[in-house]
Amino acid sequence: MQVDLFDFELPEDLIALRPKIPRESARLLHVAGSDLGDRTIDDLPDMLRPGDVLVVNDTRVIPARLHGLRGQAKVEATLHKRLDTDSWVAFGRPAKRFRPGDQVVFSDGLSAEVLARSGPEVTLKFDQAGRALFQALEQFGELPLPPYIASRRAVDAQDNDDYQTIFARHEGAVAAPTAGLHLTKQLFERLAARDISVEKLTLHVGAGTFLPVKVDDTDDHQMHEEIGELSDNVADRLNATRKSGGRIVAVGTTSLRLLESAVDENGLFRAFNGGTDIFITPGVRVRSADVLLTNFHLPRSTLFMLVSAFAGMENMRAAYEHAIDRQYRFYSYGDACLLERNDHD
Repeated sequence: MQVDLFDFELPEDLIALRPKIPRESARLLHVAGSDLGDRTIDDLPDMLRPGDVLVVNDTRVIPARLHGLRGQAKVEATLHKRLDTDSWVAFGRPAKRFRPGDQVVFSDGLSAEVLARSGPEVTLKFDQAGRALFQALEQFGELPLPPYIASRRAVDAQDNDDYQTIFARHEGAVAAPTAGLHLTKQLFERLAARDISVEKLTLHVGAGTFLPVKVDDTDDHQMHEEIGELSDNVADRLNATRKSGGRIVAVGTTSLRLLESAVDENGLFRAFNGGTDIFITPGVRVRSADVLLTNFHLPRSTLFMLVSAFAGMENMRAAYEHAIDRQYRFYSYGDACLLERNDHD
């Protein structure tokens, strides 16, 4: 498909630079086919049905942006894919300053050898591993806010809470699963009171999620691989939910991508542990989730393509026009929409 089919004009003042407080006060656009309803996140428990299950991504964002020196030259590396306990693929800036065999010093307590470079990506082997490396990143790294926020204001201490879901557990993401940022303990209590359960999976979101689609046709776009896990027990419970008539509600496109990687052609879930580079575009049938809670995405992005596949292209174009007209807030710290799957588009 032509990528320009997924383009739209967004006024810059609709890009949210901070989240709504309290989180439940964010607006929520309900998209059910061509029907649109203006609600808030606080309404979510009443919009779902008893027996439904929310599937959330429990990845934890790490301070993945590092500033350092290669010799006397200043460099920056944003980690985005873990290869081993001590090795990561990163986006290097400027990439040409990272040469195989070079030593990059990020602080007195953290350095890395450059193992390889391919285009903007570099492979780094750190002098620390496992828990010690994560602790060093906490000490010397910087939270990698999305470029549409970081280009307009500095990262600060408030982002350490704002850019992390309350169920974040497994370290490894370099971008937040932002739909989950809207969910709070109080909201979970209200969901439980309506017999709506919550299941967890893990997909470590990579910085590739922010890369623009630079080709003209979606067939020519190569997705970056991300690492994730869905356990046997969760797969069994999701299958039981579906068998009993409950709906699978994916919280975020990251949850949906891993669910879709773990479901077979008959809609049955199985355990999954490994990498996925699944690319969901209109024409691809979604089998895993019935409902999707997600934020508003960038034009010409793989995420806008995904929601168009899920809810229908014309429905999503109309929904985004509605959201822009009514001043919804966009992107990571913005408002959300609740999409009903449309199998007829």
